[in-house]
Amino acid sequence: MTTAGFVGLGNMGGALAANVARAGLPLVAYDAAGPERTPEGAEYAADVAEVARQADVVVFSLPDGTVSEQVAREIVAVADRRVTHVVDTSTVGVRAAQDIAALLAGSGIAYVDAPVSGGVAGARARTLAVMYAGTDEACAHVEPVLTGLSDRRHRVGDRPGLAQALKLANNFLAATALAATSEAIAFGVSVGLEMDTMLEVLNGSSGRNSATSDKFPDHVLTGRYAAGFANSLMSKDVQLYLRAVADRDGPSSIATVTASLWERFAEAEPGADFTRIFPFVERS
Repeated sequence: MTTAGFVGLGNMGGALAANVARAGLPLVAYDAAGPERTPEGAEYAADVAEVARQADVVVFSLPDGTVSEQVAREIVAVADRRVTHVVDTSTVGVRAAQDIAALLAGSGIAYVDAPVSGGVAGARARTLAVMYAGTDEACAHVEPVLTGLSDRRHRVGDRPGLAQALKLANNFLAATALAATSEAIAFGVSVGLEMDTMLEVLNGSSGRNSATSDKFPDHVLTGRYAAGFANSLMSKDVQLYLRAVADRDGPSSIATVTASLWERFAEAEPGADFTRIFPFVERS
């Protein structure tokens, strides 16, 4: 049986690692914050090197491409490593995915680019989307681990970077929908409409989107603001999208406006839940 390794047990990583453990795969996990986040059924490793020595397939769930590359370098440096494949669920960007894949390939380790979308709640419910790209051999080899992550998996290409491109496009759309919905709801409330009335009508009309159907009813209307995704991460993802578009001379007029708004929000309220963009927009 494949032994899985996990590096990064934050909000998303902890939920995904728990899914893998519940799927019955032997699991060894590491997080820089310590062993407290280790899911039930997993063994805690002292460091990344120990994960590389014990696991066949190592999953990354890390904040950005810089950290993913650093962990990849730590794995490459382990002479007696067991790991042969890495699955990176982090959102690192197209160029970083290609660079990390090349770095690992130089030491005989295959890389599967596999970002996820659907939030922490989706991870726990096994409904989040896993978009993955890699060679036929690599994808087939890591299939038991991908199956452990979620029930919704989509192979989107045969080389690393393609899944990142799709994830960045997805997050750009999600960021734009949430920002635009915040402005529309703020306008409606300012003229005397009730937010719940607006959402009911919008969700039965052409303005329906992921913000009106999910983020606003579950987090804004209730005042919970606990989707589990930080505004700084959304800002980072939209900036990565802008960079990737610029690399290809693509259109970016809307993305530029969206990126600017998220950057201002992240600077004003560092680390806030991304659904708190509504009060930020409303105040602005």
